[in-house]
Amino acid sequence: MFKSLYEKIVSQISAADIEADERDAAVRLATAVLMVDVALVDSSFDETEFDRMLGLIKRQFGLGTQEAADLINAANAKADEQVSVQELTELLNEHLEQDEKARVVRLLWSIAYSDGQLDKYENSLVLKISDLLGVSSEQAMHLKHETDSGARDVQH
Repeated sequence: MFKSLYEKIVSQISAADIEADERDAAVRLATAVLMVDVALVDSSFDETEFDRMLGLIKRQFGLGTQEAADLINAANAKADEQVSVQELTELLNEHLEQDEKARVVRLLWSIAYSDGQLDKYENSLVLKISDLLGVSSEQAMHLKHETDSGARDVQH
C-alpha cells in the first residue's frame, strides 16, 4: 500500500505541471514518515514523542492541530509499510534546498531527543538519513548538539 502511495507521490512530483500544494503535501508526508521512523526505532512511540512531533509539525508546516495529528496518524500507518528511508530521502532530495534538508534533520534530532535521551538506534537512523539527504556529517553533528542542548534546557 505504501509502495503505491509512494509511486503516486513520485509521479505527482515528477509531472511537469505539478501544483505547489501537491509537492508540499508529498514533502510533508515524507518528512512525517521519517519522523515517525525515528520515534519508532527504539520500539516505543509514547505520548511525549507524539506531542513533540505534533508541535514540530504544526510549526514547520503551518498546520492546525487536527491537520498535524492527521498527518502523524497517516505517517504512522505508512511507516509500517515503508520499503526504505532511501525512497523518502530521494523524494526530499529532489525537491528541497539544502537548508530545508537541514531543517528536516533538525526535526529528526528533536524527535530523537523528545523522551530526554538519545537511543543508539535513533542516533544511527538520524545520521543515516542525514547522509542520504546530503547533509554533511559536520552539519548533522552541529544540529545534533544544538538539539541536545535545547532538549536539556527544556528538561531543567
